[in-house]
Amino acid sequence: MSTKPVPTSPIQDYLQELHSRYANLHEGEVATYIPELAKANPDWFGICLVTADGHVYEVGDSGQKFTIQSISKPFVYGLALEDNTRTEVLKKISVEPTGDAFNAISLEPGTGRPRNPMINAGAIAAAGLIAGKHASTRWQRMLDMFSLYVGYDVGVDAAVYQSESMTGHRNRAIGHMLRNFDILTEPPDPVVDVYFKQCSVSVNCRDLAVMAATLANRGVNPITKKQAIRGEYVESVLSVMGSCGMYDYAGEWLYRVGMPAKSGVSGGVIAVLPGQLGIGVFSPPLDVRGNSVRGLRVCDDLSRFFDLHLFNTPHASKSVIRLKFTAAEVNSKRVRTSAEAEALRAHGGEIQIIQLQGNLVLSTAEVVLHDVMSALDQLETVIVDFKHVIAANESASRLFYQLLIKLHEQGKQLVFTNISRAMHLRRVMKLKLKEQFDQFFLSFDDNDTALEWCENRMLAQKIGTRVAGETVKQDDYEMLANLDSKELVIVKALLERRKFQSGEVIVPYGAPAGELFFLARGCASATIEQSNGTKKRLGTFSPGMVFGEMAMLDRAPRSAAVVADTEVECDLLKLEDFEGLEEKHPRIKLVLMRNLALRLSRNLRKRNQEFRVFDY
Repeated sequence: MSTKPVPTSPIQDYLQELHSRYANLHEGEVATYIPELAKANPDWFGICLVTADGHVYEVGDSGQKFTIQSISKPFVYGLALEDNTRTEVLKKISVEPTGDAFNAISLEPGTGRPRNPMINAGAIAAAGLIAGKHASTRWQRMLDMFSLYVGYDVGVDAAVYQSESMTGHRNRAIGHMLRNFDILTEPPDPVVDVYFKQCSVSVNCRDLAVMAATLANRGVNPITKKQAIRGEYVESVLSVMGSCGMYDYAGEWLYRVGMPAKSGVSGGVIAVLPGQLGIGVFSPPLDVRGNSVRGLRVCDDLSRFFDLHLFNTPHASKSVIRLKFTAAEVNSKRVRTSAEAEALRAHGGEIQIIQLQGNLVLSTAEVVLHDVMSALDQLETVIVDFKHVIAANESASRLFYQLLIKLHEQGKQLVFTNISRAMHLRRVMKLKLKEQFDQFFLSFDDNDTALEWCENRMLAQKIGTRVAGETVKQDDYEMLANLDSKELVIVKALLERRKFQSGEVIVPYGAPAGELFFLARGCASATIEQSNGTKKRLGTFSPGMVFGEMAMLDRAPRSAAVVADTEVECDLLKLEDFEGLEEKHPRIKLVLMRNLALRLSRNLRKRNQEFRVFDY
C-alpha cells in the first residue's frame, strides 16, 4: 500500500531552494593563514534557521563540524559585560566601527582602547576581562558559556588550536600592545592563549543558528530554555554586531541585509533578527574581506524574500495564534440533526479553526505553519481567521500560498476568513494561482459561514446529508421520532402544508406564538437585528427540522425572525392543536415534549462548549 510522502514546511522548502541555488557557486578561497583551516572542503555548505520558539529548519551540511573563530567574539564580549558592567568594559574597549582589517595592530589614540570588540584587539581585551583568578578558570567559564548557547557541552578542536597558537604571532603582538596601555593588566600570553582556544571551539551550522536564536530570544536558549546571557546585555551585544560584526563590510551589510551579524574565517556566518529568529550559514570559501561568499548571498536572499530587515519589521507578537478550536468543540450556526451532530462530535476534530492576531511576518507566520504541519495527520480542513490581524506582509502571504498548495497536494483544504486587512494575501494568491484562483482560494466573510461549508463537506463524505432541494417525508421529522404508526397518523392529520418563496419572512420578529414549523423542503435561517442595523444569524434549519418551539413553550412573542433562504415548504402544527393532544393523546404530547427537551439539551450543551472554548 503506497503512502504519500510527509510534506515539509514551506520554510524548509525555501532553504532547500537556496542551498540548491548556491551549492554550485565556487567564488572565494578557503582561509590559509591558519594552516588547519586550509584543509576545509570548499564544497561544505549548510544553512540553518531557528526561531525564537525553538523551531529548527536546516539543510545541507548543517552537522559538519568546524571552528567558531571570530563568531566567538560577540559571545565573549557579552560575558565580559556580565562580569564587569557596561561602564567598566567601555573603559577598556570602544564600540566604534573601523575600516581597518580585523587583525590590524591599531588602538584608539590617547586611550589605547581597541576600536571595538569585533576586531582581534577588542576580542583579546574582552578575553582579559573575563572574571577568574587563573586563565584556566576563565577558560572554563567561557566554555560553560558557549555550552549554554549551543545547548550541549562543547569542546576545542585541538589541531586548529595548535595551528592558531603556532602561527598567532600577530595576535601576541596585539596582546603585548594592550598590556603596554594597561588595557590588559596582567601578562598577555595567557590571555592570548585563551583567545586562541575560544576561536577553536568546535561547532556546526545548527549550533550557530541556535546561538543566534538565543540572542534573538533575549538570551534564553529556545531549545533548552536555559539563560545563556542576562537579557539586559543582549542589546549591547547586538549593537556591536550590527555596527562592527562584518568587518569593513558592516555598513553595506546593515544597509542590504539589516540584521546584526558576525562572520568567521572558517566560513561561518550568524545573523539575528531580535525577537524572531537566528540564522546560521557555513561555507568555507571567503571573499577578500574574510566573509563567507555563500553565507553573504544566503543571508541577503533570506532577508529580501522574508522581509527580515531590522528597520522594516513590525512588532511581531509571539501570541500570533489568538484562539484554536475544532468543529468537534464549536459548530456553525447551522442546526444539525442528531445524526449530523453525532458525526460532528466523532469527526469534527478533522476541521480546525485558527484565529490569528497582530502582524504577520516570517516569524509569526512560521508559528502558524509549524502548528498546522505538525498536526496535519489529524486534519482534513484548516480555517485561518484574519479578523484580528493588523497586517500581513508579502513574505507571510507567500508562506500561506505555499501552505495552501501543500495541503491541496495532500487532499486537504485551507480556507481563509476575514481577510479584508490582508491585501497582500489576495494579491499573492491571484499572482501565484492565476486561472486556478477561484478553484483553490476559498475565502469567507466570517467564520460561521466558513465553518458551515467545511461541516457540510465533511458530513457529505462521512454520512451523506440532506440537500435543500429534497423533500423530507413527514414520518422522518426528527420531532416525531419514537411515535408509532398510529400516533404518526394522528399528528400528520393536524399538519397544514405551507410554501414560502426565497427571502420571504416565515416568522416575523415579535409575532405571537401560534404555530410550530416542521421544515419539509429548503433552508430557513433565524436572525436578529443588531444595534448597528446588521443582522446576525442565530441558526439555519435544514429539511426534517423544527423551529418556533421556544415561543410555543413560553407563549412569549417571537424573539427572532425566520426567513426562507431558498424556496421552502413547511408543515405547521397550530398551538391549539398541540395543546389539545394533552387531553386526547397524552402519550403523543409527552413524546413530542421529550423530543423538544432533547433538542434544547443539545443546544444548551453546544452553548456551554462555546463558552468553554471562547472564554467569554
